[in-house]
Amino acid sequence: MTQIRRRGVEERLPDESQSAVQPALARVGAIHQSLRDVIESELRRGILAGVYVPGERLVEDKLAERYGVSRNPVREALRVLQSEGLVEVTPRKGATVTRLSHAEAREIIELRASLEGLCARLAARRRSNPLSTQIRGVVAQGEAAASRGDIDTVRLMNDEYHALVAKAGANRYLEDFVRSLRARTHWLFVGTDVERTRASWREHAAILIAIDDGDQELAGLLASRHVTNAGGVYLEAVGWSKEAPESD
Repeated sequence: MTQIRRRGVEERLPDESQSAVQPALARVGAIHQSLRDVIESELRRGILAGVYVPGERLVEDKLAERYGVSRNPVREALRVLQSEGLVEVTPRKGATVTRLSHAEAREIIELRASLEGLCARLAARRRSNPLSTQIRGVVAQGEAAASRGDIDTVRLMNDEYHALVAKAGANRYLEDFVRSLRARTHWLFVGTDVERTRASWREHAAILIAIDDGDQELAGLLASRHVTNAGGVYLEAVGWSKEAPESD
């Protein structure tokens, strides 16, 4: 039997059922994660990789059986993913993987592209050497993670990169709004394709160069294009055109 201590309580994983969650536990290593954290990470990875498709029901009992745990950590993990926009929970139906309409996805991409472009333009106008140094470090870590296929670190560095660019723009209202929007929609822009991920970090590096050069127009253009490119990957993955639909 495998034991995991969660909030002072030991949960035991049956030996015959622990194989499904074992890879996740191995990745944890010396870091003491709760069962919820492990299941949350595995479900997020599965959704982003397309193992769980948009509209698919996420049944607590079946997930608990699959990962060899009780329903409680599964329920808690689903709540976290709901707050991130990855999962929808409706009465009498339960949890499902979020399904966006073509129009909704396109509108999110357009809004994010415009706002991220504005953040980059302001960052180029109000150049900050200390923040540029931080961003440069994040780009280096992101490129390294992308090269070795470490999607979890890529996601963290991607969030950090965009947060720092927004901070460099020195507009608190814009920074707060973009942070909130990104938290609810970042999953739409996070893919698992290694080549696309590497290209994304090359785009990040190019945006930073424009910011350091004080080239507001180029920084804004590259940042907007970067978001459009990332969003286009999602649209293609679900079989939609990058162009606006005629009706929805």
